[in-house]
Order: sequence, then structure tokens, then C-alpha cells
Amino acid sequence: MNRTGIAFVAVVVVGTLGLLWVSGAFVPYTAGPGYQPDVSPSPSPSPAAAGGGTPTGDTGTDAGAASPTASPTPSRYEHVTVTVYDANGTVLGEVRAAVADTPEKRYTGLSDTEFLPEDGGMLFTYGSEGNHTYVMREMDFGLDIVYVGSDGTIRTIHHAPEPPEGEDGNDYRYPGRGQYVLEVNLNWTTRNGVEEGDRVEIAGLDDT
Repeated sequence: MNRTGIAFVAVVVVGTLGLLWVSGAFVPYTAGPGYQPDVSPSPSPSPAAAGGGTPTGDTGTDAGAASPTASPTPSRYEHVTVTVYDANGTVLGEVRAAVADTPEKRYTGLSDTEFLPEDGGMLFTYGSEGNHTYVMREMDFGLDIVYVGSDGTIRTIHHAPEPPEGEDGNDYRYPGRGQYVLEVNLNWTTRNGVEEGDRVEIAGLDDT
């Protein structure tokens, strides 16, 4: 092939790669900043089903998951309304949560996220109940990490402060068992009187 032919092929290849990049085809293979919350008003919740439907790994960030690949844009996340009730059926608190339902999203979690609104959170979902360990990888603020069983019962609540400066967040591990893991701002459960044994309902989570 002469030089003109090589130059033509190079232009075609570069142009094709550029189009793929612009179209977002490479997004699943590039690590970006963490989830950035959508602070627009929450939609009216649909009727809740106890325990949700379909169902993270170590936090915000799952300790044994695949490499992080989630996009920083809120549009890549489904959102649900998570409501917590006590034994008497009294509403204790409600958050609008982004759903981390893939290995990539579960790995990224809230790592490198700048903030969560007071009524915001992230819901990590699994296909069935199991043992998990969440860590505070690259977290810039503290979290409450709430493990929820397949029946919607809160099993474990961890209060996980922001790791000290210079410390590896992977060393801060919070184990539990559940089909769902809800991450909210640190001490959200305390402020709302949420305790182990309370019930969680998830509105808007698609069944699979």
C-alpha cells in the first residue's frame, strides 16, 4: 500500500474512533467520577411493594467487584422511592435513591461523589439475599449503610464516617447480609429514628 492509501486508512480509523467516542460507545470502559445526584424534585411515588422487586458490593463500593465503569451522569441510573416504616406502620423517613443494579455501578457506588441531598441515597440491589461487605473507597463524606433482607426487614445498620485524610477507604469494611443495601448520609437513620427490625418499602423498582 502506498503512502496515500495508508493516510486514507488512518483518517478513516481515527474518524470512526471519534464517532464511537462521541456516541458514548466507550463509556462502559472508562472510569469517571462517582454518581452525581439529580437534585430535581422527586416524582410522585408509585404504590410501594414491600421488599421491592429486583435487586452492591463494597462501597459505594463493593470490595470484590469488577472495575468501576459507571457514568457520572444521573441519567444512567434508575431512581426509586425508599420508605422506612416502624412496627406500627408509621413513616420514619423517605429518600429518593439511585439504583446500582450492575456490577459496575455497585463497584463505583458513591465513590468520588461530591455530596448527597438530605433526602437522597443509593440503593444497591442483588438477585437474592447474600453476605456482602461494603467499604469506603474514595468517599468524601460519611454514610449510613443499611442492609435490608428480601422480606424488606432492616437487618444491619452501620454508621460509616468519612475515612481520615490519607487513609485507604478500602480498609474500612462494613459487612452484612441482605438483598438490598441502602446508603444514605451519615446519621440519617439516627435522625429519623430508624432501627434494625424496621421495614423498608421500595416504590418503582422493576421486577426481573
